[in-house]
Amino acid sequence: MSSTPENFKAGFACFVGRPNAGKSTLTNALVGQKIVITSSKPQTTRHAVRGIVHRPDAQLILVDTPGLHKPRTLLGERLNDLVKTTWAEVDVIAVCLPASDKIGPGDRFLVSEAAKVAKTPKVALATKADLVSPDRMVEHLAEIQALGESVGIEWASVVPVSATSGFQVDVVADELVKLLPEGFPLYPDGDITDEPEETLVAELIREAALEGVRDELPHSIAVTIDEMNLREDRPADKPLLDIYANIFLERESQKGIVIGHKGARLREVGAAARKQIEALLGTPVYLDLHVKIAKNWQTDAKNLRKLGF
Repeated sequence: MSSTPENFKAGFACFVGRPNAGKSTLTNALVGQKIVITSSKPQTTRHAVRGIVHRPDAQLILVDTPGLHKPRTLLGERLNDLVKTTWAEVDVIAVCLPASDKIGPGDRFLVSEAAKVAKTPKVALATKADLVSPDRMVEHLAEIQALGESVGIEWASVVPVSATSGFQVDVVADELVKLLPEGFPLYPDGDITDEPEETLVAELIREAALEGVRDELPHSIAVTIDEMNLREDRPADKPLLDIYANIFLERESQKGIVIGHKGARLREVGAAARKQIEALLGTPVYLDLHVKIAKNWQTDAKNLRKLGF
């Protein structure tokens, strides 16, 4: 079913999968630019970030949801609600099942939940294809087929893909576009996301803060932007963007981990974040970071609101 500009297609696809199934990396690979933070820490994504893929025949809008999991906190429950709301609103659901892992109870839970959204077509993506042998991939594809049958899902297609090596990323785009409705572009040409710049900047700072910290910290870190303005009295050809941001933690005892000996760790976080922000916005940046405590914010409704959840 080949599309021509006359029957242009436009619509929303959403990647779902267990935490760390490769959803964010795949979103960035399809968009061709980093718009979603990725981390080896599971549950990095907290917002449904949209990435926009522009093609001559289609506009594919990708929604990257948080990983669905059995929630232990109020934040966890809210993230799961966000996932299910998103599923009901998209044109196609793409389930990411990493080939490097055996299909487990988490995948079964997720696929059975996806099966409840009966009308929406579903594609299975065997992600992280670069990490396995051809034999293991054949085995994995058979497991995906069986998993679909066990919950009554008939996959529209099953595609092995590696976002890091670029293997079959274009095939994934083709398969998703096939399932979109015909229509006009929904976003202006050149837009790659509809997230506000402040949100993207806060996420890049959070990504830098997550790298290299011990495992107890990932969910305890939240970032807010106090101020983000071009510095006045600078010549037009030498702009400087001032960003004042806060890194919130849940307990005083976590401060030392993020700040490090004599502030060394925080300086590293600032330098890494600044580099990513400058690459995203194309402007030199002055970044001022402060570490603050919002006690047990993941379980406190007032603090969750304050931090934007």
